[in-house]
Amino acid sequence: MSIGKTAGATIVLTLMICSPAFARGLPTRVGACVKTSIRAIGARLEDGATGKPMAGSGSAVTYANGGYGVSYSTIPAIERSRRGDPIRLCLVKIPTGCPRGDTRGRQYRATNLRTHQAWTLPDSEHSCGGA
Repeated sequence: MSIGKTAGATIVLTLMICSPAFARGLPTRVGACVKTSIRAIGARLEDGATGKPMAGSGSAVTYANGGYGVSYSTIPAIERSRRGDPIRLCLVKIPTGCPRGDTRGRQYRATNLRTHQAWTLPDSEHSCGGA
């Protein structure tokens, strides 16, 4: 009888691990999504002397799975988000014609599952091959 319970638990655990919603890391194919959360919210630039965010320099968000998004504009949906908010993060664009090893410029669509607001940002200030 305990074998049946263990087998059932194993099946549920396997489904949770293999489900795209529980995937670890960043999505690698356009259209693929993962579930993560917000690790940090800040400004695009920080004051070199104080380390404090520079107001008006744009938005930056770091995700728990290692992802990052940045904008020269302040994004209200990011400003309304909080550390720990659950996020659905989908890869929407991979730049083409990049130099070997330069993976910058991927764009991700993030949906905050608490606020139901979304934003699309690149993972760096410059696309591949840029400054």
